[in-house]
Amino acid sequence: MIDDIKKRALHRSRILQGQLRGIEKMIENEEYCVDIITQSLAVQKSLRSLNKLLVENHLRTHVSDMFDEGGDAREKAVAELLAVFELQQNRGT
Repeated sequence: MIDDIKKRALHRSRILQGQLRGIEKMIENEEYCVDIITQSLAVQKSLRSLNKLLVENHLRTHVSDMFDEGGDAREKAVAELLAVFELQQNRGT
């Protein structure tokens, strides 16, 4: 991974861990549902941010190399990106 992206992805991952622990405590304490939902939506936003970093890294490293290689490697890169795009579309985010 690219060092800067790795650092940012790890930071985002740690934030997510804290957010999830917070949701768990909120559920255990039977806090107001809308407050829990609000926190859950914040987690989803953080996950989108993490995914964006991971996609950026993949494009700048693996996909770039696969396109340079050409042929089957290039086709595999396109197929991977289309599969990720399809997963994202199916989840409606």
